[in-house]
Amino acid sequence: MRRTDEKPDREDPRTSAEYRVVETAKRQKKQGKIFVISGPSGSGKTTLLNKLIQDREINKLLIKSRSLTTRPRRWQERDGQDYFFVSRDEFRRLLKAKKILEWTRYLGYYYGTPRELVEARIIKGGHIGFCLDLKGAAILKKIYPKNTVTVFVLPPSLETLKARIEGRSKSIDKEEVAQRLALARRELSAASDFDYCILNNNLQVALKELKEIVLTHVGS
Repeated sequence: MRRTDEKPDREDPRTSAEYRVVETAKRQKKQGKIFVISGPSGSGKTTLLNKLIQDREINKLLIKSRSLTTRPRRWQERDGQDYFFVSRDEFRRLLKAKKILEWTRYLGYYYGTPRELVEARIIKGGHIGFCLDLKGAAILKKIYPKNTVTVFVLPPSLETLKARIEGRSKSIDKEEVAQRLALARRELSAASDFDYCILNNNLQVALKELKEIVLTHVGS
């Protein structure tokens, strides 16, 4: 029993309303990072991001975003893991409902980023990685300037790039190879607009550089 002349215990500051408001504000400011990996078709950007996610240290910090696409599924791809494969009508419906954060048309097919997937992740302080084209990278950088870190993957040469594209699939014809190389030349000219550039001449070296970039920013 407390005596009437005793002073009450000092209130724990962690229980005050003011403290809770301040801590909530801090949590909101500590949002997650968005890592956008871009580069020409055949540069190895998707392989680099997939390998990065498999790293034990990075796997605890970063998830890979999955895009919506209207293109046919390749034999090794799984719906919901590599992409969300949808019809053109469904893609248009989601776009009209503003459920797609950014989108692009590539070789006749549509690709888009689900808004809910990104925002749910970064608001909670989680980090997310993307493989996007130049337009998508620029849009995310504009919408989330403080969250987004952009990385451009450079191929050793256009000759190497051509060989990688041709070796990727027997179903790619000469016309598509030419289209991809023409687009690659335009994309390479924009590399200086990115926060970082990585030369993918050696996969392990490039992967190490990408990991260092991620670890540098997730603590900031």
